[in-house]
Amino acid sequence: MPNQQELEINKIYQSDCFDLIEKIEDESIDLIVCDGPYGITANSWDKVGKIQEYNLNLIKVFSRILKNGGGLYLFGKANCLDFIDYRPYLNLNSKIIWYQPSRLAQGRNNYTHNYDVIAYFSKGKTKAFNLDDIRVAQMVELEHRKRCEAVPSVVNGQFYKTKFNEKGKNPGDVWGDIKQLTYNSKELLNRDFLNTIQKPIKLIERIVKASSNEGDLVLDPFLGTGTTAVVCKNLKRNFIGIDNDPKMIKICEDRLKDFQLKSKQTSIFAVNYVNNKR
Repeated sequence: MPNQQELEINKIYQSDCFDLIEKIEDESIDLIVCDGPYGITANSWDKVGKIQEYNLNLIKVFSRILKNGGGLYLFGKANCLDFIDYRPYLNLNSKIIWYQPSRLAQGRNNYTHNYDVIAYFSKGKTKAFNLDDIRVAQMVELEHRKRCEAVPSVVNGQFYKTKFNEKGKNPGDVWGDIKQLTYNSKELLNRDFLNTIQKPIKLIERIVKASSNEGDLVLDPFLGTGTTAVVCKNLKRNFIGIDNDPKMIKICEDRLKDFQLKSKQTSIFAVNYVNNKR
């Protein structure tokens, strides 16, 4: 097991995440993307006892390695933070609802569960929130928005600085515009990964774009299929990936190699195109 001085960036480690995190230096990580156990399935990797206690332990160890202002996105179900006091360690900024109305399961004795939670924490005051990189389409027409902005109660109220932005609006804390993967999704690597292991690239891209900058160091302690690593390479972030399953490590490494090969081919094509235009 590498010590703190030997830990390399842009590398995937096969390890229990708690063991490897002990090797990570204090306040060295800018962003953590944690899509770990939910404690609801029969899979061996999802059996963690009480999920709230498990998540609190994660938050404790993450608080040590996060830089001041660094962010944590913790994936889970509605009860992932119930009855635990995370406040001594990190600030909870938002509970993002990842809304999925098209899920196949339909409740008969209760309301259908149509969302996951992504709890967004920071260590102290948030360092990075790149709103312009994650804006989504405005939901109202410009002329209607201008009429609303001209209402005296708005002009003279606390939100008078809020103006229509042609680049788009803040995505808010309910994300229904990014759909979960389906059996027909081109990026789905294996049907066994559907809804449990593999998240959409667009979902991880929004998180990484919003809460990190180029050159920052991103940790994914449950790397799974390697989506966070691929997103980081594409967005010029550094990463450390951890997974305990050697089969998943192989999938991650192959996926990264494939991404790097395609990137190289794209660069060569672009250079040849420019040269031919001269």
